[in-house]
Amino acid sequence: MSNVTATATPRLALRGVSVHYAGSPAPVLRDLDLSVEAGEFLVLLGDSGCGKTTTLELINRLRTPTAGTIELDGTAIETLAPPELRRQIGYAFQGVGLFPHWTVAQNIAVVPKLLAWSAERIDARVSELLERVRLPDSMRDRLPHELSGGQRQRVGFARALAADPRIVLLDEPFGALDPQTRAELQTELAEWHRALDLTVVMVTHDVLEALQLADQIVLLGEGNALFRGTPAEFVRSTDTKVQSLLRAARAVQSTLEQLEGKGGA
Repeated sequence: MSNVTATATPRLALRGVSVHYAGSPAPVLRDLDLSVEAGEFLVLLGDSGCGKTTTLELINRLRTPTAGTIELDGTAIETLAPPELRRQIGYAFQGVGLFPHWTVAQNIAVVPKLLAWSAERIDARVSELLERVRLPDSMRDRLPHELSGGQRQRVGFARALAADPRIVLLDEPFGALDPQTRAELQTELAEWHRALDLTVVMVTHDVLEALQLADQIVLLGEGNALFRGTPAEFVRSTDTKVQSLLRAARAVQSTLEQLEGKGGA
């Protein structure tokens, strides 16, 4: 985890943000206040439908709030053209979404090309990022269908980091991966976060994943933040919903340990 110092102007701030869909009896988000400091790794937890992915979509201007404002380094994002904003935000999600007929290098280079980087600079950046995500440079000319799920996710991370974004959004990035690959990439993501001083907002359903990766955990529910704090504060919390999630996580961990014990007997 990183050492993060609160500043007068956070990297990201949601101020009184609400989202209410027509025909829905209750808002998805209601007067949500949320700030993320530069270099912080914030994880959003919560049940399906609690607004986690909606929050990421709001930050990236894929959705518009019913009320409230969102600021990136003190600038209201509605004052920025969506393409200009999205070039400052890395986005990786479950299923990756690589362009199927583009090579690995072409997928990684999407945003740098939009920013009119020179061919030499793009080529060097692709090589740098392939090394960063532990893929051989020889893989640059492969197509997505020629890669494993873990390799595709690594390319997705490289694409999200390509233009040195101010903030990286991750939406269940490990959800479709096998347990071993998931564990490897969780460890590597923590390393990338520290090495690159990334500002990250990540959505997950996995409590253990949140405890492993986060500087701050936010539990969303009933349209707002039910809890915010460090992993240590999360574990100590007496909040009913937090305790329910921890019991479920401990039950999973206990079952795994029992199975491992039987396997070694």
